[in-house]
Amino acid sequence: MFKRPEAAIGRPVRLSFEGQEIRAAPGDSIAVALLAAGVDFFRHTPRSGAPRGPWCMMGACFDCLVVVDDVPNRQACQITVADGMKVARQRGAAEVGP
Repeated sequence: MFKRPEAAIGRPVRLSFEGQEIRAAPGDSIAVALLAAGVDFFRHTPRSGAPRGPWCMMGACFDCLVVVDDVPNRQACQITVADGMKVARQRGAAEVGP
């Protein structure tokens, strides 16, 4: 799995992933922060419930969809971490729109 020395983080950004505190480096994407913390999948597919995690890390594949601060369908590889952010796995399809 992806690991980095704690000293490489510097002054950490703290976010919550399903109630667990994650320490990330400033400028990390959510995907990088979760992978470095040992999280191996981010969502469950709508049809079979199969686990999925980041694949392309550039916003093309949508396998890294998560719920960020209660907003579903967010691409973890495209969002920079912020202090106090709450992130959760996306389970199945989420409604799009208001």
